[in-house]
Amino acid sequence: MNKLILIIDDEEDIREVVQMSLELNAGWRTISCGSGPEGVARAQSDCPDAILLDVMMPGQDGAAVLNELKADARTAPIPVIMLTAKARTERNPPPGAAGVIVKPFDPARLAAQIVEMLGWSIPSVTSGAQPSDDPMAVTTPLPTNPRA
Repeated sequence: MNKLILIIDDEEDIREVVQMSLELNAGWRTISCGSGPEGVARAQSDCPDAILLDVMMPGQDGAAVLNELKADARTAPIPVIMLTAKARTERNPPPGAAGVIVKPFDPARLAAQIVEMLGWSIPSVTSGAQPSDDPMAVTTPLPTNPRA
């Protein structure tokens, strides 16, 4: 199933990494927004399958955006996963959040983390990367650690 994920983060680099990771590793469609108000509007208009929401943003922070999303009948059912650089939040996700992913995160594992948190069943993501059917795709093996 082709999921639609809304990314709300004020850092353009983070939005790009998340977007590329989810599109390449899971085949999901993404929408990215750089602010809370823009993200709330896109959530209301596009009804994504899930939202990745940065905790610390200028103006309206992630907690305020989460509260606004959960107060609106159109967006309340959408699962929200918080993105944060604050590791302490990992133990205590805010009420209404489906989970927390701590930055820096591993882009290769991001889709699998989302699948696990939301209980989605997506074989190509949960069982690991599969070879591409695209003859133009380039696969780069990960380096191995000889000390492991």
